[in-house]
Amino acid sequence: MVVRQHRAKGGARAVCALAVVGVMAATAGCSGSGGGGDRAVAGDRGGADALDAVHRAAAVLAGTVSGTGTAVAGIAPASGAVAGTAEVRTSLETAAGGTRVTVRGRGSYDFRHCRGRLTVVVPKDAAGEDEHRPITELLAPGALYMMNRGAGVPADKWVRVDTTALEDGNLVSGGVTDPMTAAELLRGARQVTYVEETVLAGVPVRHYRGTADIGLAAREAAPGSRGALDAAAKGFRTDTVPFDAYLDERGRLRKVRHRFSFANEGRAVEVVSTTLLYGFGVPVSVRLPDDRDIYTGRIRQR
Repeated sequence: MVVRQHRAKGGARAVCALAVVGVMAATAGCSGSGGGGDRAVAGDRGGADALDAVHRAAAVLAGTVSGTGTAVAGIAPASGAVAGTAEVRTSLETAAGGTRVTVRGRGSYDFRHCRGRLTVVVPKDAAGEDEHRPITELLAPGALYMMNRGAGVPADKWVRVDTTALEDGNLVSGGVTDPMTAAELLRGARQVTYVEETVLAGVPVRHYRGTADIGLAAREAAPGSRGALDAAAKGFRTDTVPFDAYLDERGRLRKVRHRFSFANEGRAVEVVSTTLLYGFGVPVSVRLPDDRDIYTGRIRQR
């Protein structure tokens, strides 16, 4: 794999965790506290109810919505929504010039403890080699751990990225958007429209569409996520991020798609990041590597 650098907004530079995605590496964020309430998610078309529904999605995942609640527009009370963990599927598609690359991930995430484990699949030839072993990624507050990082890293060692020093808030790092950061970004939603009721993987959901402001999301997020989103606000061409969010009848985020844009050496790069959540309540255990298992040498550039 090639480690490259890319010019971000304001002239800042960040190291790319996976050259295949052609984007900047990131800071990991998580939420252990934050907004909540005892009113169920509403589903009216547009207006305050739609905005409220999207704002609450992150709080529901983190387990910070509590109370008995009263159903609105056929939506179940929010008190039944809290699960704290979920299985995750991700995709990150980048487009620069005429080249499109999609990196896919799959695993599980603990939203209460802000830890996850994902297996990331790099497309053939995307990083300049014919074949690529899947990369195991561990997500934790302030750190991204990668196994099978390649480029001279021993097979039994992890690479640790200090994400607090990088610039995109784990929105596009390593080919995966940190699920909690993706959800927390919705706290910055400003204009939201209720689109329709639909079915996603057999589950009835409500589709909302809008734009989020990264800086506003950082101010509204829980302390554990704030630094990551603050960093993200510096890394993209614009602070405004279009999104589509799909919430189930309990107000849980089932799917979110963000569209990011930034400049890479004068070229416009578009990134579409999709996070799919299911299997809520699944047991999740993430053990971070010991210091002796972390590679501290130089990662070769190919």
